[in-house]
Amino acid sequence: VTGEVRRRPEGTVNPKLPTGEIEVVASEVEILSKAETPPFPVEEQVDVSEEIRLRYRYIDLRRPLMQRNLLTRHRMYQITRRYFDELGFVEIETPVLMKSTPEGARDYLVPSRIHPGKFYALPQSPQTYKQILMVAGFDRYFQIVKCFRDEDLRADRQPEFTQIDMEMSFIDESDVMNVVEGLMVCLFKEIKGIDIATPFPRLTYTEAIQRYGTDKPDLRFGMTIQELSSIVGGRGFKLFDELISNGGIVAGISIPRAARFSRKQLEGITETAQKFGASGLIFVKVLDGSIESPIEKYVGSEVLMNVARAVNAESDSLIVLTADAPQRAYPILGNLRVEVARQFDLVPEDRYAFAWVTEFPLLEYSEEEGRYVSMHHPFTAPKPEDTDKLESDPLHVKARAYDLILNGNEIAGGSIRIHTPELQTRVFRLLGITDEEARKKFGFLLDAFRYGAPPHGGIAFGFDRIAMILTGQKSIRDVIAFPKTSSAVSLMDDSPSEVTPEQLAELHIKLE
Repeated sequence: VTGEVRRRPEGTVNPKLPTGEIEVVASEVEILSKAETPPFPVEEQVDVSEEIRLRYRYIDLRRPLMQRNLLTRHRMYQITRRYFDELGFVEIETPVLMKSTPEGARDYLVPSRIHPGKFYALPQSPQTYKQILMVAGFDRYFQIVKCFRDEDLRADRQPEFTQIDMEMSFIDESDVMNVVEGLMVCLFKEIKGIDIATPFPRLTYTEAIQRYGTDKPDLRFGMTIQELSSIVGGRGFKLFDELISNGGIVAGISIPRAARFSRKQLEGITETAQKFGASGLIFVKVLDGSIESPIEKYVGSEVLMNVARAVNAESDSLIVLTADAPQRAYPILGNLRVEVARQFDLVPEDRYAFAWVTEFPLLEYSEEEGRYVSMHHPFTAPKPEDTDKLESDPLHVKARAYDLILNGNEIAGGSIRIHTPELQTRVFRLLGITDEEARKKFGFLLDAFRYGAPPHGGIAFGFDRIAMILTGQKSIRDVIAFPKTSSAVSLMDDSPSEVTPEQLAELHIKLE
């Protein structure tokens, strides 16, 4: 367009447009490219299905909201690289075609044309490579890296995703945490203009489960779980006494301003808890100067007042109790806590609550697989004081692992690593990995350790998830330029797709 830019006439100014105060009086117009009518308006918010948006992603990405999301992502890249560079970290790329060493999820496999019957895997993480870089003498490494996992998807998962990956030598857990907290401070200050207080709260895995019912606690609101067995047990209430004597617990949470909920609302809370596995709930209403509950006649008002004090119930609160085995009671109340807070607007949406969760169990037993499996991954170091229990009491061995939680989302996970071949072999054996299998899958790592490996540890951030939180989106698909659907399909280019028989033949693959 060639012409004169001038102010719009009085009465025609449109403050809703960036150029709403000016107009161009054209003297010459050249059409560079003809455009059909788009399938939906290029506006901030559009009333159209996500399927249509993903099919016409090139139109969707024109919307101001999507432009801002991707520009924020760009700024995150720049801030992250600058931060690590200033701390002396070296950015090193690791291979995308690597050996298949499954880390929990399925690998994406790539057949080799040159080596018939052999396959590369796309990395689920650069875990083994970054540990080898520590052996090689690069004591501060980072990378913004693509990773791939062939797993079932949900709102915050994609088959290919981006991680901020880092590793350090000659450090302990606190050193890693300090670096991570500094990065979060930079990102939130430069992108949101928010000052994040450090150090972040730290909870052990046991504390997180017993107070929040989950290892991903949302600290933006209270309603913490309290174990109440010592208060209500031995009072003659048969249900409680029998359950406690058999190893069960009574636990509860307090919902503020809920004592006067209607019967329908109470039934709704019960139904929600039942979805999470509860057989039922017991309610205690804390009113002005009095307390009401169906179990008052069994345990007495004094016991219920002690319960109210234990759960920090203020006047007009509703105490919700459940009685069950600990492994069921805590998750039931943890899930109920989050769901109730969401339903009744008890979550301050403008708050960012970070927390570290530490001292995870090193292993858990999989009934399905009939063996021990790693809580994180097989390269996580046990706490030194627990190594003697590896073979005799493996389920009580704690790991030198740490997860960073933000508003109930795990945004990073890391650990201090095993750095000796002897300890790594012991852990492999516990996981049911024979020496022969370990040599076949991880021989290159065990060999590297034999040439002197420094103590080291690190962490990996879910870059997409952090971008989702910083932009206030509900799905990481809104912060990725070309995401897949929940069935791992790219609607825009129709991938995955069939390939020709000739391509399959070159790869020595025959479909049945």
